[in-house]
Amino acid sequence: MRFVAMAASVAAVVVIVTTHDTAHVLNLTFTAKYNNTPAFVYFMIVEAIAGLYSLITLILSTKNWFRRIVIILDVVMTVLLASSISAALAIGDVGKKGNDDAGWLPICGQVPKFCDHVTGALIAGVASAILYFTILLYSLYTVLDPILM
Repeated sequence: MRFVAMAASVAAVVVIVTTHDTAHVLNLTFTAKYNNTPAFVYFMIVEAIAGLYSLITLILSTKNWFRRIVIILDVVMTVLLASSISAALAIGDVGKKGNDDAGWLPICGQVPKFCDHVTGALIAGVASAILYFTILLYSLYTVLDPILM
């Protein structure tokens, strides 16, 4: 399951990093890239850390000393993923629908390729977060089961 979670995290990173589109409005050219928005940068960094963490966990899973700290690291990784996806989803929603109260216009009509890539990255990110949450529950079960019996 960690391997699938790592694959989802890596897919989210690859898709978000390759996200860019250009719009031409009134002889002006606007380029939309993931690194224009701190929430998308945060999302990319956390997904990369999650993928690297999974790789390290898969390599070191046979070490007895590492098993003890995996629970804590699984909790940290799950919380980081949840926060990064929440931030990216909030910005993605503003990009798609705009915000009339703040005067922010939706941009997906002008840069649809950008919005499609962001949507794909967010889907992969949500999948990785669900997988990490499932891994966390399993890890907690394996640690608490001998104690409760």
